[in-house]
Amino acid sequence: MMDTIKQIYRIGNGPSSSHTMGPKRAATLFLKQVEGLIISSFEVTLYGSLAATGKGHMTDQAILSVLNPIHPTEIIWEPSVELKFHPNGILFRALDGEGKEIKRFMVYSIGGGVLANEDFNEQVTNEVYKLSHITEMMPILQKYGMSYWEYVEHCEGKEIWDYLAEVWKVMKQSIHDGLEAEGVLPGGLGLRRKAAEYMVRSLSYSESVRSRGKVYAYALAVSEQNASGGLVVTAPTCGSCGVMPAVLYHLQDTRNFTDKRILRALATAGLFGNVVRTNASISGAEVGCQGEVGVACSMAAAAASQLFGGTLAQIEYAAEMGLEHHLGLTCDPVCGLVQIPCIERNAFAASRALDANTYANFTDGRHRVSFDRVVATMHQTGKDLPSLYKETSTGGLATNSELDGETQTDEAKFSELDGPHTSPC
Repeated sequence: MMDTIKQIYRIGNGPSSSHTMGPKRAATLFLKQVEGLIISSFEVTLYGSLAATGKGHMTDQAILSVLNPIHPTEIIWEPSVELKFHPNGILFRALDGEGKEIKRFMVYSIGGGVLANEDFNEQVTNEVYKLSHITEMMPILQKYGMSYWEYVEHCEGKEIWDYLAEVWKVMKQSIHDGLEAEGVLPGGLGLRRKAAEYMVRSLSYSESVRSRGKVYAYALAVSEQNASGGLVVTAPTCGSCGVMPAVLYHLQDTRNFTDKRILRALATAGLFGNVVRTNASISGAEVGCQGEVGVACSMAAAAASQLFGGTLAQIEYAAEMGLEHHLGLTCDPVCGLVQIPCIERNAFAASRALDANTYANFTDGRHRVSFDRVVATMHQTGKDLPSLYKETSTGGLATNSELDGETQTDEAKFSELDGPHTSPC
């Protein structure tokens, strides 16, 4: 069974669904649990990935914004402690005036802003879909002449369109806002926004290159909004939120697809993302970036194929390629920020999603490796990846990147006039 696709598309502020949205929601849940209790302070312990990259993801700020106005709150960081349930563990403790524990709440941010622990799991709360694998759905949909989006409507009800309309509205606004914004992104890397520049430069090229340049600009615009804590839609996560909007906005702009058709494409993409979320993971801390940008590329490829009239098999093939060719992608953010390599990956994944659609639509949809098999492979690959490659910033690019040129803050650049440079990490 599967829950609603609303779990895939969550509206909120970046830069991370698992490290910002989830912890903030967890703090709000904890606050409700301690209503009426006589409390003097709170203590919050962050474990594993949440502790390793929490400052770069503004995890502490998200939690403090909820708890600190009520009672003084201390954040404790335990990056080396790996918990079995999930790497993103949070322990909330309510203390009296003598430091004695009154209430505790252990919870895990398991990806996409979703919370779980041994007693509850938001990922499997409601049985909206009885089928949870694409290979189960295809023959039934074929039998009744239904498309993927019609199956979504059948299971979710017509009210899903109002929700997806709001999702599309926020996606478009994040593109518009991102294209207007300029300057340096927060966090200490000194990374300048590039979306507006890419948009302007694209206009000087021939039609084909201009088209691709605009796709890059749209993806950068949304990802940069996310990195600055702006309002975005998880698709399926904050770290991969630029892929879907870039592809859909580009196709609507160049092919004049109506909003109604875009919403149907969102439904199809959400169904594929939901299958991954149910049977594997969309958490970078659990399976690496293949579960974030890889799934986003898969969703966008399915959406594009839907818009271009792809058959059930062609749409499934496009989605399969989008995920298959991201297998093994690590999550190793420099300085724990959703900036390098995350932002650039969104732009490339948007481009690859369009390529996957084109490739699939040249075929009859028949191929050897199913989408479901790739999902299972991605999940196993994620389990096999060492923790240093799963959103802990202890391996890969995070430890092998020299910060120079534009990746230095202005303060760091000028400090070299007075003394040795110190990395913002």
